[in-house]
Amino acid sequence: MRATQAHIHLDNLRYNIEVIRKFVSPKVKLCIPVKANAYGHGATRVAIAAIKSGADFLAVASVSEGIELRESGIVSPILSLSLPTPDEIPSIIVHSITPLVFDKDFIIELGQTAEKMHRTIPVHLKIDTGMGRLGCSYRDAAEIAKLITSQKGLFLEGICTHFATSDSLEEDDIAYTKQQFTNFKTAIESIKKCKIDPGIIHCANSGAVLLYPETHFDMVRPGIIVYGYYPDAASENERIQKHLEEKKGCPIPLKPVMEVVTQVVSIKRISKGDSISYGRTWTAEEDTDIATLPVGYADGLFRHLSPELKVMIKGKLYPVVGRICMDQCMVNLGTNHDVQRWDTVTIFGPQENSPDAADLAKILQTIPYEITCGINKRVPRIFTGL
Repeated sequence: MRATQAHIHLDNLRYNIEVIRKFVSPKVKLCIPVKANAYGHGATRVAIAAIKSGADFLAVASVSEGIELRESGIVSPILSLSLPTPDEIPSIIVHSITPLVFDKDFIIELGQTAEKMHRTIPVHLKIDTGMGRLGCSYRDAAEIAKLITSQKGLFLEGICTHFATSDSLEEDDIAYTKQQFTNFKTAIESIKKCKIDPGIIHCANSGAVLLYPETHFDMVRPGIIVYGYYPDAASENERIQKHLEEKKGCPIPLKPVMEVVTQVVSIKRISKGDSISYGRTWTAEEDTDIATLPVGYADGLFRHLSPELKVMIKGKLYPVVGRICMDQCMVNLGTNHDVQRWDTVTIFGPQENSPDAADLAKILQTIPYEITCGINKRVPRIFTGL
């Protein structure tokens, strides 16, 4: 097996779900997103672990992702969060995937096809309350709900929306989230006034699960916190953790689920003045030992992580030097070290003092989602726990 591996700690996944459970009522359902290969962690195995840990629904981003889960033997409800194409409608019906709907043409075509196939399928009405991405206007929610209930092949199982800034503690963002919530409640009431049961009401993503308990309704959709990270940039994460600690009276610890490791495949001494990697961006200021690691940007170790990235070997941090290559990178060990060839190297993970995906995200001025999703499928996933 390759030296470079992604170890997926499913016991940490269960732990994070248990932490999330402390924030919501026992009656509130959990919808666990396993889209994008479970944020890079491995969709099927994570889905099974999530179900064992109490997930009521799974969420995917495409019909093909849902089919992959069904073909793996998963029978739990699967909610598809993106708009399918018309030619995917038969697959939605055959594989019992629950789509989000919001536009009239698609609702009618979906309903007619389901009726022709002698099926009645569940759908969730997606309402745009301010995200500006998918969904009908909250002002039109009742009209669209009426259309859904008029289709013999459909039944309205739920309604939902998505928050744009629920993970922020900035005053303007808090106000925006509260306005979205108000808009969503307006939509709910308009549907109920038409004597239509809205079904499962859900809108709370990771930020709202932690910060807005009033948004939990019948189901929550925690995403990145399931995988061990707070949802926004590092500076905001620190503020969120402090806020939660003050509010709950104790820290809210999450455990990263993914650990990316590799091995030292080569160590060589270079002389003062020697340069490393493409473009000669790093030159040794003194004689030193350079370790080569078989991991690069084709594996998801982004090129711009150098020169700030440090990796852990035998409990110590060593800097990556020179440009990260497609399949390899180099680390400066110095001369006073005990590193040997084939030693394990932690790129990021849950261990104390090791970098995690949030640390890499901070270097790149991005979010942990992009780090874990970016780990290429050529990196084998090794599942432990559960």
